[in-house]
Order: sequence, then C-alpha cells, then structure tokens
Amino acid sequence: MNGKQWPGTLLLTRSDVARLLSLDECIAAVEDAFRMQHAAKTTIAGLHASDGGFHIKAAILELDRPYFAAKVNANFPSNRVRGLPTIQGTIALCDAVNGYPLALMDSIEITMLRTGAASAVAAKYLARSNSRIVTICGCGTQGRIQLRAIARVRKPELVYLFDIDGARAEQMAAEMKPELAIEARAIGSIEEAVRASDLCVTCTPSRQTLVRREWVKPGTFIAAVGADSDDKQEIDPQLMASSKVVVDVLEQCASIGDLHHAITQGLMTAEDVHGELGAVVGKRIAGRENDGETIIFDSTGSALQDVAAAALVYRNALGAGIGVRMNFDT
Repeated sequence: MNGKQWPGTLLLTRSDVARLLSLDECIAAVEDAFRMQHAAKTTIAGLHASDGGFHIKAAILELDRPYFAAKVNANFPSNRVRGLPTIQGTIALCDAVNGYPLALMDSIEITMLRTGAASAVAAKYLARSNSRIVTICGCGTQGRIQLRAIARVRKPELVYLFDIDGARAEQMAAEMKPELAIEARAIGSIEEAVRASDLCVTCTPSRQTLVRREWVKPGTFIAAVGADSDDKQEIDPQLMASSKVVVDVLEQCASIGDLHHAITQGLMTAEDVHGELGAVVGKRIAGRENDGETIIFDSTGSALQDVAAAALVYRNALGAGIGVRMNFDT
C-alpha cells in the first residue's frame, strides 16, 4: 500500500455529517444493518464519570466492502446547563480487510439519527399499522428526531408531548405541528397521554419508572430509548415482564437497558425476551402476531447502526467531495 492508493483519512465535522446523512437514508441503512445482524460482530464497553459516562461501541459489517467502526461517545446529561451537547464523540471508520483508517467523523448527528431510525424500524415491524395516537416522552433534540422517524413509517394523527420542563414540550409542539402537518399537543400528565396512545416513545435520562403497567392498553407499542446505562430506567419492570419484549442487542439490554431492571428484580430472564430486532427484520422470528399484543422495543443503541450510518456518510462524502484529507502516518 502506498500513499497514492490510500490518499489519507477523511475528516468530517458535525456540519459535514449533517449535510451527508438524511433521516430517510439513515432509516434504510439501519434497517439493512438489523437484517444483517446475525452475520456481524459487535462489542461495547462503558465507563462512569463523576457526572456522566463514556460508551465505546464497535462493529464489523460487510456492506459494499467490509467496514469496521468504533464510536467513543460521552453522555453528560447536565451539559445542557453548561451550554454543551449532552452527547459528544467521534467515530473512526476503517477498512475491515486491511485496517486502514478511512474516516474520522463527529458522532453527534449519527447517534441522533440512527437512534431515531432504530425506533422507526422497530415501529415498522412491531407497531400496529393503524397506530394513530402517539406519545413522545422527552422533548429535546432526540424527541424531535423520534417523532420525525415514527412519522416516516406510521401515520400519526395526534401526538402528545411530555417533558418535565413544560416549556420544552410547548416549544416542540409549536415546531412539529406545522412541520409534520399533524396535531401536536403538550401535555402535563404522562399517564393521561400513555393511556390514550397506540404508540409511545420514551427518550429521557430518567433513573426511575416513567411508564407504568396499568396505564398501557393492550396492543400498544413502546420504544424505550433512554436507558443506556445500568442506572437509567423508564419502563415499569412489571410492564416489561407482561409484554412481548424485542431488543436491539440482547446481552447489552440485559446489562444496561430497561430489561436490566426487570431481570435484577427477578421478574424476567434473558430467555423470556422474544428476540432481537434483527431476527424480526430478517424474518427469522415473528414480529407482531396480533393487534392485542403489547410490545416493547428496548433500544440501547447498537454499534451496527453506527457502522451502517458512518459507512453511508463516508460514501456520500466521497461522491460529494466533502471533508478534509490527512495522513496520520506522516
């Protein structure tokens, strides 16, 4: 290998990534990644810090070529008052045949979009097709992306928006109503919203139950997005135990997802989980089997989503001539 064959590593900023990755493209890429999940390799590690934590997620996935991606993300919920993003990090994308570093890119846009994309893929396969009333719990940036993504695969007519900061819910309602041409209402009672809904998404940093079993009517689909460490929790463990549970990565959800809390309370074991979303997308197991099933998607974030999205960003960058090249070995 020489410098002419390998012209350097492409450096891509957050604004570059935002220009190169659309939500629709990301949903399609994430769906394909889940379909190929059984043939991929992934790993995860995490470290707590005083006011947050770090996640390292890595995967190898064969797309147009074999890719390796490793993402280092910092998650600090208090950063909003510091004027910093809650989630910050980078993704290194490499050729999985020879290890060459193809790109180093900001991870914020990819993490936000692929998280929403995963919920959209799950809703496509697990939510009732006639789901019309939606609740979004958590009205930050991720809440907006979740709603946009859900609207790509289902046709909500009414959306309830809940946040502990009521002004944030009001602001999101004002933004989303004209953008998506649907009725969007801020609501002060999460119980009232959940009881009325066909589909719920929780995307908060909560460390205690938000959605209780007795609020959820049969047939509801819930995407539980917020729990990505063992101290976070959004879903009542009793609700988990009484529902069909589909996970993004079983071992990961058993360690850091809402599933973790149901297991530690002795209400479930890993064997009680219906299966991974990749097996549903790949038609190796059934998804929704009847309109009366309450189904929870425990979403902790898969490295497969990151590598699929990062590879797409890289290919789009090459085609558009975007990014800065540099050689680390000079």
